[in-house]
Amino acid sequence: MINREHYLKEIRGFYDSDLIKIIVGVRRCGKSIILEQIKKEISKKTDNIIYLNFEDEEVSANIYNSEKLIEYVNNNRKDGKCYIFLDEIQEVKDWNKAVKTLRLHDNSVFITGSNSKLLAKEYTDAFSGRYVTFRIRPFVYKEILEYAKELKKECSISDYLVWGGFPKRLEFNEKDMITYLKDLNESIIFRDLIIRFKINNEELFRRIVNYVLLSNSRIFSSRSIEDYLKNEHIKCSINTIIKYLGYLEKAYVINRIKPYSSKTKSELTYYFKIYDEDVSFNSLRNINNRYDLTHNLENVVYNELIYMGYGLKVFNKSDDDKEIDFIASKDGKEYYIQVAYSVENESTYNREFGAFTKLDNNNQKILITNDDIDYSTSTVKHLKLKDFLLMSSLEDMDN
Repeated sequence: MINREHYLKEIRGFYDSDLIKIIVGVRRCGKSIILEQIKKEISKKTDNIIYLNFEDEEVSANIYNSEKLIEYVNNNRKDGKCYIFLDEIQEVKDWNKAVKTLRLHDNSVFITGSNSKLLAKEYTDAFSGRYVTFRIRPFVYKEILEYAKELKKECSISDYLVWGGFPKRLEFNEKDMITYLKDLNESIIFRDLIIRFKINNEELFRRIVNYVLLSNSRIFSSRSIEDYLKNEHIKCSINTIIKYLGYLEKAYVINRIKPYSSKTKSELTYYFKIYDEDVSFNSLRNINNRYDLTHNLENVVYNELIYMGYGLKVFNKSDDDKEIDFIASKDGKEYYIQVAYSVENESTYNREFGAFTKLDNNNQKILITNDDIDYSTSTVKHLKLKDFLLMSSLEDMDN
């Protein structure tokens, strides 16, 4: 497995801290691998390390509650600072009590857990601010290329736009990959959500999930989802829709960003744009290989920009109802970014470039498409998707 330095450098400064280090993210995005890579780094300076994976029956059968966990650590740690790695910690009864105790006794504690048990409210209540979290995400394209090379395989941009970045899927042929992704999807929806939140109306929940994940990269409101359900002759309250969307966010399945209105100079409270954590969530729900490359491309751009560290908003020019896909902000710089699959067609070209009309030139205007031709103008920089996916920052445009 590749070394995920992008995340390790964020965590490295906390290796010796008494804060509890919590690794979070959607199921199978690589949290356990990050834990192992941290352990490998620390092992270069000390062997005072304890690593427990509670998915291992030999471990969970003997260490099943907080008392047993504390007892095991005290019997196996050495003098001096001990580094404790607890993978899938939710299998231990009252695990939060054990972790709170362990951090007080010269231990540096790292934990991961299934999103069915280890979610924001749980560790907020359990640790009262004595923790730091690190969000891990599926592979971006640069990581996919690196891992594919390690596996002596290839992965095209088209493959990425359809099947996304869950690391392990690269290890299979296409048929087995789809089976793996379907099983992963079901595990997330069923184990991490339906069981975790005790959802009684499973059919309704699945209908809403399918609709939302198929509608990535689009402007939503809870009311618009309610209207969709009404058209399908399905009754559901706004409160239930809001609750279900919250569940999807807590399990890191979707991300929501709000439009920013140029007219009111504020966020539009009741509207939001949804992006899937991984575009495979969309593709698995399409039939007859009719994959939604247009919206998946924008979703991929969203994921890549987040990985680069940009804060994102949708820019809604209220005066003419035109929308800029992203305002990307970092280090005091802002970029206006529009995304399209192609602008080869004249009407599409006019629409996408027209979105920048009436915007000042104080911020860089960028259009990202899958075209091979450079369509840059005097005011808009065109980025080819194949070039954008290899950038570490938008400032690379100037290099």
